Amino acid sequence: MAHEGLWEQLEKLDGQQTAQRAKCQYVTNQQRYITTLLNTGYVVNLADKEIFSVQDSSEQRPAEFLEQLCLLAYLINAKDLPLTYKLVRAEALPGGQFFFRGIHSIPTEKLEEAFGEQPEALHQIAEQFGAKRCEFGDASIELYVLPRVPLTIVIWREDEEFDARASILFDQTAGAHLPLDALLAAVNLTVEALVKASAASN
Repeated sequence: MAHEGLWEQLEKLDGQQTAQRAKCQYVTNQQRYITTLLNTGYVVNLADKEIFSVQDSSEQRPAEFLEQLCLLAYLINAKDLPLTYKLVRAEALPGGQFFFRGIHSIPTEKLEEAFGEQPEALHQIAEQFGAKRCEFGDASIELYVLPRVPLTIVIWREDEEFDARASILFDQTAGAHLPLDALLAAVNLTVEALVKASAASN
């Protein structure tokens, strides 16, 4: 079973306290958490050790490996903390300077390819993710990947002088809610979803 160690950790936690920390819901008699990932509802079923997304009442989809990692790690680690509203790069998070390099680099190139010529396309798809527009760069949004983990995505347009640039910024609290490997997984899921939505809208 994937993530067996994480399931074991989650099982030992008090359901209601965990739900309060993670800003989600716990259904005691069903032993399940109800939360969101990228503006989509998910059910984390402790009894059967299953996670599935619920797009509507009729459609259930088993969560994929990275989705499971994000949700389990978040439920285990989330803290009942207010946002600082201070945006930092991944490298400025505790341990981030050493973790986010090489194969663990933040995948901004994919955003540059998808939105560099038309940054406004980012705003056009923002609504799908419940994101709000920001005032950075040529286009930017704040998007909650998990209930306590917002990401700020910034795009600078490609022009004759400069290549396109993209940044992903975090609230200073991000590292308190997710270990860095799960935070990177959340970023990868977000980038993948944004690029996919952009391609679908073209």
